[in-house]
Amino acid sequence: MRSIWNGAISFGLVSIPIKLVNATESHSVSFRQIHAEDGGRIRYKKVCELDGEEVSQAEIGKAYEDADGTMIPITEEDLAALPLPTAKTIEIVAFVPAGDIDPLQMDAAYYLSANGVPAAKPYTLLREALKRSDKVAVAKYALRGRERLGMLRVVDDVIAMHGLLWPDEIRAPEGVAPENPVSVRDAELDLADALMATLGEVDMSTLHDDYRTAVEEMIAAKAEGGEGVAAPTPAEPGGGQVIDLMAALENSVRAAKQARGEGPEGESADVTPLKARTRTPKSTDTKKSTAKTAAKKTAAPARKSTSTAKKTTAKTPTKSTAKSTAKKTQTKKTQTKKATPRKRTA
Repeated sequence: MRSIWNGAISFGLVSIPIKLVNATESHSVSFRQIHAEDGGRIRYKKVCELDGEEVSQAEIGKAYEDADGTMIPITEEDLAALPLPTAKTIEIVAFVPAGDIDPLQMDAAYYLSANGVPAAKPYTLLREALKRSDKVAVAKYALRGRERLGMLRVVDDVIAMHGLLWPDEIRAPEGVAPENPVSVRDAELDLADALMATLGEVDMSTLHDDYRTAVEEMIAAKAEGGEGVAAPTPAEPGGGQVIDLMAALENSVRAAKQARGEGPEGESADVTPLKARTRTPKSTDTKKSTAKTAAKKTAAPARKSTSTAKKTTAKTPTKSTAKSTAKKTQTKKTQTKKATPRKRTA
């Protein structure tokens, strides 16, 4: 691996010549900018704003822009004259437990390689001392024009260094946590613990970038004259929906167990569901309901008798009216017969 920096580790009065090597590499797919109309490459040119001329890298210097926009030129001689003891040295300043380093401070990672045969002995000494102490070394070093903070630890048989951000570069998490107070029940925590236990651990070497794989497959398909890959079916939006947290946890535990092959599909997870709250009716409510039922039973015959009476009442006037009408008709006929005089025979 190609080194990016040569210097030495300062361990008290011991100096260990080392080479700095990148411990990580990016596998992300990079793209070029093109003119969408004709596919031509879009390139950037470094142009001076005053004369509009393109300048080469050798003609480009450094400057600090002041608050009012004034440019203050800074030369390499100015930077080299600064009293920076860590210019070519990784200066160890302390040894602390690894738990004292906030993971938020972690930055780039490097491997430190012993530079030459004479460096092998002191390099191995520092490595073994770090192993036996079960601590990490905090160091200061200069790289790319600025002094940085680093943490040295042992990885296999190599000393690795993690660049650290300075403590004042870590922002406080103000306004990030939920503003409204939220209470979590023990049953919910138990299910969360069950889900964590079911998911278990993972071999980090088996994890891979699915998105990068999909991009590479799409590029290969288009290079062969195809149309790329089919777009995935968009997931249903779930924002703003109120979910049953307990049910979601139980289903998550069940799905995780099925994924691990610990149970057949449809088998319920070994979790203790919450018991549904049942409301026991009070004695007063029982008396009220009994009284209402008795009243309904008593009221039912009364309604029937009332309706029967109505029917009887309705029928009686009809019959009596018909009889009286018939009597009146007969009376009129009788009176007519009496009033008509008989004819005498001569």
